[in-house]
Amino acid sequence: MAPRWPGRLSSLAPWVAALLLALGVERALALPEICTQCPGSVQNLSEVALYCKQTSELMLHARCCLNQKGTILGLDLQNCSLKDPGPDFPQAHTAVIIDLQANPLKGDLANTFRGFTQLQTLVLPQDVTCPGGINAWNTVTSYVDNQTCQGQRNLCNSTGDPEMCPENGSCLPVGPGLLQCVCADGFHGYKCVRQGSFSLLMFFGILGSTTLSISILLWGTQRRKAKTS
Repeated sequence: MAPRWPGRLSSLAPWVAALLLALGVERALALPEICTQCPGSVQNLSEVALYCKQTSELMLHARCCLNQKGTILGLDLQNCSLKDPGPDFPQAHTAVIIDLQANPLKGDLANTFRGFTQLQTLVLPQDVTCPGGINAWNTVTSYVDNQTCQGQRNLCNSTGDPEMCPENGSCLPVGPGLLQCVCADGFHGYKCVRQGSFSLLMFFGILGSTTLSISILLWGTQRRKAKTS
């Protein structure tokens, strides 16, 4: 009697569909490494959880609060025994709120938050200074077990120094207490004094000519040595 293959295949179809669906869901929920750097999940009463639950479009996954595109808007790494936030921390540069309390953090955190221009609430251990100092935040509040930095200031608007950037440059905030000067369109070089776009054609032309001249010189030197010997 011939085997009934069509019947068997039809019975396997639901299992195959379920497997493909599970793989698709797992791929869709692939989290940035920073979200799973510390075991566990966001605590229900934490600042990150409260922020995330305010909007139905936001979701809590592991230690992160994500929007529907998977962008990190909140990060809760409290009580993770961290001496520093780690190499994956820049993945959370889009975060609006970050909680790092109850960690033995060491050193200056100023450059750790370079690029975190959206950050508005940062919860730190009580003995750790807000990055950029008190002038980089609207409010710095100390509690028994943590310190909260709220309202990141744009130091470009608050320094009051018109000569901070050159005449043809503009100030750009790049994180708490951090800023840089960017040349205006059409200017480049030291203090943005050179006008016009940087000519790559001229640069590579000079580089090519110099390389060719040196190559010919070396070739001629080697040729004379060969004739002498």
